[in-house]
Amino acid sequence: MTIMQPLDWLVILGYFALLAAVVIITRRKQETSQDFFLGGRSVGWLAVGASIFAANIGSEHVIGLAGQGARTGLSMAHWEFHAWVLVLMAWVFLPFYYKSGVQTMPEFLERRFGSRTRWILSLVSLAAYVLTKISVTVFAGALFFEVMLPEISLTIGGTTISSFWIGAFTTVTLAGVYASFGGLLAVVYTDLVQTGIILAGSLSVTFFSLTRLGQTLPNGGIGDGWGVLKTTLKASPDVVQAFSLWHPLSHPTLPWLGVVVASITVGIWYWCTDQFIIQRTLAARNLTQARRGALWGGFLKLTPVFIFLVPGMLGYALHQHGIIAIPLDKVGAIDGDKVFPTLVTSLLPTGFRGLVVAGLVAALMSSLASLFNSVATLFTVDVYKKLHVGVSERWLVHIGRLTTVVMTALGLVWVPIMKAVSGGGLYQYIQSVQSFLAPPIVAVFLLGLCWKRCNTRGSVWGLSLGFVIGMTKLTVNAIYRTGAPDTLMYKIANFQDFYFSGILLLLSIAIVVLSSLTAPAPDPASINGVCFSTLDANYRRENRESWNKVDVIASCIVVGLVISAYAYFWTWLR
Repeated sequence: MTIMQPLDWLVILGYFALLAAVVIITRRKQETSQDFFLGGRSVGWLAVGASIFAANIGSEHVIGLAGQGARTGLSMAHWEFHAWVLVLMAWVFLPFYYKSGVQTMPEFLERRFGSRTRWILSLVSLAAYVLTKISVTVFAGALFFEVMLPEISLTIGGTTISSFWIGAFTTVTLAGVYASFGGLLAVVYTDLVQTGIILAGSLSVTFFSLTRLGQTLPNGGIGDGWGVLKTTLKASPDVVQAFSLWHPLSHPTLPWLGVVVASITVGIWYWCTDQFIIQRTLAARNLTQARRGALWGGFLKLTPVFIFLVPGMLGYALHQHGIIAIPLDKVGAIDGDKVFPTLVTSLLPTGFRGLVVAGLVAALMSSLASLFNSVATLFTVDVYKKLHVGVSERWLVHIGRLTTVVMTALGLVWVPIMKAVSGGGLYQYIQSVQSFLAPPIVAVFLLGLCWKRCNTRGSVWGLSLGFVIGMTKLTVNAIYRTGAPDTLMYKIANFQDFYFSGILLLLSIAIVVLSSLTAPAPDPASINGVCFSTLDANYRRENRESWNKVDVIASCIVVGLVISAYAYFWTWLR
């Protein structure tokens, strides 16, 4: 079956031509590691915010969030309403990072706690990027190509290579090429273009889904689609409960208290301390541009609910009305991974399908390129440079490019592994991993900034024991979740993951505090400028000069939009 028409292919080719033009235009001579890893600190707020958004929206969002919308409604919206956390990052965390002049988050922890803490965070971050973010992004993107471009295949020596493999290998390779070719500057400015494509493509799916659903009424149109969606969901009390924003404390997977604690913890870790995101703000030409870029990213962060989750719910309603037929999984439920591709193939006219495919490619490539660049930065600055003191800046750029090439190869190698182990729950899997990974990092960063008594021993023990406890829980989940119900390991494995994330956060805080109290307090001079209580008058003056009423108004708008969204969806199905 041929889904894509010539006009669709023309749109996709236009996207690649635009991408190539941006890479060529933004390419600059890169003599230093700051040029390659931070774009020479020359980026403006518009590109910074767009890059934050594009880096966050990977193919797992396009596929996974739409699937969650069709199966659990707004349950995952809490993770997407974290725009307020970007406001927190802009005002609380970012001034420390930017003023310290660091290139990586582990480097900042070394300024605060010492080299041992830096090593721990560096190695854990590298492993997590390769095993979770890169692999999940590649697999979700390849799955979309398998559904959208089934007619694409290649036969070599009697072996047929499907669109799944062609899409995965092509996008990984292209993302690796321009990330290696142009460094962070090329990544950031291509993200600016790709943000527009992601939004345009995904909004077209929402538009046509609402229109088609509204047409189930006499003389109905897009304006009636939302009402039909609510009526469809309200037809069954079970569906109303499943699609609600909040679930009771006894809910097996999404209890409201666990969701609130885990989502906030993951949000602070991801948006305020993760190299993958913070690196974009560090590329800004000054603190004012960095802060405004973060706030612009916060505004864009509100859109995934409406361009991914809502289309998933619309897909469920369209399926119930018999307008589209979403494939079912082995137990007869809607296959979440097929929701978004089915909407695209069933509803969108020629040309718009090409736009959506271009948007998916944009999401995949922007996330991969950002991941490759972040991993290259972490390895080069926090591992290679520490082991090879005194190497030239030009050589560090070469190492950064080589690391990007290696990460590209690992991404390609990992595709068949993910193909073999995937069970359709990759999006929930990565959320679980993050909920176990985030608490110790959040505890160390927050206490490090807010409590001057926090010292190296506290950070080392907090990170180390926190990681061990979190990964132990993840391992027990994988091995014993389907074991004998009366065993201790089974009970640990089936203890609610999000509740465990909250407990792990409290444990990590306790470990950091108690360990810090068993060692001398750090020398005030050694933590000058990296803790609130050690900020001098000059630092406070420079920080105050970096913002004005524009920044305050922008922050209020973002927070106000988050509150408004919660206020509406709190009772939207009652």
